[in-house]
Amino acid sequence: MNAQNLKRQSINPPPTQVFYDNFHFSQATRVGDMIWVSGQVGIDATMTPGKDVEEQAHLAFQGLRNVLEAAGATLADVVELMTFHTELQGDMQAFAQVKDQYFPDRYPSWTAVGISQLALPGLRLEIRAVAVAGCGNA
Repeated sequence: MNAQNLKRQSINPPPTQVFYDNFHFSQATRVGDMIWVSGQVGIDATMTPGKDVEEQAHLAFQGLRNVLEAAGATLADVVELMTFHTELQGDMQAFAQVKDQYFPDRYPSWTAVGISQLALPGLRLEIRAVAVAGCGNA
């Protein structure tokens, strides 16, 4: 791979530029075919958390999908998931069922971590991912 292919790109699809501007981080960073996606949370367009773990998981996975698409990838290209849960034991089964809707086969590696709180009140989970653009097509 030549140096031009290793150019670092910040990925901030609309309307996520506000996070870059206010909190100084990108929704994703792409170098070559590798994409590192920042934690996606279960909030809607008004920054309101979903009412339960299922709704928050759907919102977070939709955010993950949108960021990956802006980076030139898809959910099929995800090779690693790391999820953070404020209610790990109680939410794990429901979260896993939602996750399986977005990853019905060719499962990525996955680490789930229990934590005490997330950045916004009411959030129960956060999803970060690593993808390799184009690998899901193989």
